[in-house]
Amino acid sequence: MPVLINMPVRTQVSPRIRVLQFSLILAVSLVSFAALTMPVTLRPATQALGIGRVLQFTMQSSRDIEYVSEIRTEEARKAAESAIQPVYTMPDPSIARQQIERLRTAMQYITSVRLNAELSSEDKKSNLVTLSDVRLKLETIDYLIGISDSRWDAAQAEALRVLEQVMRRAIYEDKLEPAQLGVSSFVSLTLNEQQSALVTELVAAFVLPNSFYSEELTIAARQAARDAVKPIVRTYKAGETIAPAGEIITPADMEAFQQLGMIRPGQRWEDMLGAAAVIVISATFVPLYFYRRKRAVVVNDARSLLVISIIFIVFLLGARLFTNRTLAPYGYPLQAAGLLITALFGLETGLVIAIPLCLLASYGLSNTLDLAPYYLISSLIGLLVLGPVRRFWGFVRAGAAVSLSGLVVLLAYRLPFFAPDVLGIVQFIGVVLFAGFSAASITLLLQYLLAQTLGLTTVFQLLDISRPDYPLLQFFLRNAPGTYQHSLQVANLAEQAAEKIGADPLLTRVGAQFHDIGKALNPTFFIENQIPGNVNAHHDIPPEESAATIIRHVTDGIQLAKKYSLPERLHDFILEHHGTLITRYQYNQAMQAVNGDATRVDIEKFRYPGPRPNSRETALLMLADATEARARAERPDNEDGLRALVRSVIETVQKYNQLDDTLLTLRDLHLITESFVTTLRGTYHPRIQYPNAKSPEQGTPLLPERQENDPH
Repeated sequence: MPVLINMPVRTQVSPRIRVLQFSLILAVSLVSFAALTMPVTLRPATQALGIGRVLQFTMQSSRDIEYVSEIRTEEARKAAESAIQPVYTMPDPSIARQQIERLRTAMQYITSVRLNAELSSEDKKSNLVTLSDVRLKLETIDYLIGISDSRWDAAQAEALRVLEQVMRRAIYEDKLEPAQLGVSSFVSLTLNEQQSALVTELVAAFVLPNSFYSEELTIAARQAARDAVKPIVRTYKAGETIAPAGEIITPADMEAFQQLGMIRPGQRWEDMLGAAAVIVISATFVPLYFYRRKRAVVVNDARSLLVISIIFIVFLLGARLFTNRTLAPYGYPLQAAGLLITALFGLETGLVIAIPLCLLASYGLSNTLDLAPYYLISSLIGLLVLGPVRRFWGFVRAGAAVSLSGLVVLLAYRLPFFAPDVLGIVQFIGVVLFAGFSAASITLLLQYLLAQTLGLTTVFQLLDISRPDYPLLQFFLRNAPGTYQHSLQVANLAEQAAEKIGADPLLTRVGAQFHDIGKALNPTFFIENQIPGNVNAHHDIPPEESAATIIRHVTDGIQLAKKYSLPERLHDFILEHHGTLITRYQYNQAMQAVNGDATRVDIEKFRYPGPRPNSRETALLMLADATEARARAERPDNEDGLRALVRSVIETVQKYNQLDDTLLTLRDLHLITESFVTTLRGTYHPRIQYPNAKSPEQGTPLLPERQENDPH
């Protein structure tokens, strides 16, 4: 039994690709660091925040928060303090007694003047005008001299009573005149107007301030007013407006922004170090994973690396622009990045890139504890649901999975800790549903645009061009039907083997369908298209020319591929399916013509231009192509014969180092062998030989009867 001895050597990545890989990791890391640490450029909410500035957009709370507002509390205390009027001492009763005594003395003097019979009326007026304590009007003096003793006695008693009443009240220094003017309101209404005027003039002259400003009492009263104000607790619900656009920012607004983490006094070294740490972790994780998973061809393709890097940066920057909103981060379709990379480069690549992207997009935010698992889990579940999507509904299912898993994550990580109101719950449901729908839509649109612009190969493209009515396949079928059937057989072989070893089965199948399209330009030079009994065109031409004609089907195939705009990835299948092998039959003919003298035969004229297969998919095509051709020619009659044939093909290909660049292992080759044998066993199984008997009655051949052991 043949044994597979040679194990393919690992592909050596070119220095140019190594430099590109390192450069992209460094560039993406630097941009990510800037996105995480430069709020001035990436988070516009922090650009113009300052007391006295005008808000350019409405600021909303990103989460539920309750805090003691020092600014508002101090404002309330100052208001309570300013509401306290200056505090005066209590009315001094000694001043009142003194003034009452002086009033009594003045009235006694007036009485003595009134009763002095020796004085004339003019002398009495002169004496009363010279009173020092009270300045009476002349008409009042005239009335005073002329009134009766009883009226005068009543006026005296009333004056003493009124002065006592007035002086019982607090009279401030700056309120003396109003107090004097208000004396008349205390005079009894039983007196006539002249008596009332007399009493008013007498009392007003003796009204003095009896209560004085006390700085100590005023300070104590104001302090008590401050102490009576309780701390003001400010509460914001998630999504509640803190300050609308167009408003001037107040100190209280700035305090709320600081409590919610919307502003920072400056970049602290702790923030810079933390951002650098998470970026270093991400920049280590991705290369390390692909280093261990050496089969990931995408990391060795410059164009793919550039596309992945651009997708990563664009979606990360977009996510950081929405960090100071409440609902926007949950509605931002970050999941589309992973879905898009999966659609373009496969599930494994999408998963590995989505993990650091989700962690970086939510890093350092006030809602990181629920936003990070929301991004991460919904992205991963969306990728797994999308898988190797082959229909439009695959994107729809992935979008629905993103939305549903996102809602479940928020139920687990947000609702128990930041319970919103009913309106808030409805809003969150709306933005999460929008995120899933937009992620699926963006993925569907961008994967088409990127594939068309950059020449990338997508599942939808492969499915479209593999339809039997595709113009190039129709041209292939009409011009080279034998080769077309051969390509279908090879496609079946290669596709089944690709499933076994974890390669891309759809790409392998479609590549196999088109690998020999170059034969359609000169079909009669290939035996599968020749009609039995016709002259073989190769018999009349030299071996070198015959070999050149056969080899030309590779370049002719590339010509047709470009004409019909086949994806560039399929060009590899056309170029690599023969690698750098030689046309053995023509080479042997040439050697026979020179009696085996190898120095007289240029072997390079019989060699395919290559290159050797550079992927597992094109390697499978090479093996399947050679295996199908030999099986059709030799038609082994049992399973052991099939297995020996397959192993012989693999050993021959290995002998000429055609698999060195494909990352195929011995285990892969074993699985390929078993897969080829299984597929060929169903195709080239032995058939029952039916007897050509005749009916004794009619003398005509009998129709063959189906045998139980014949599946056909």
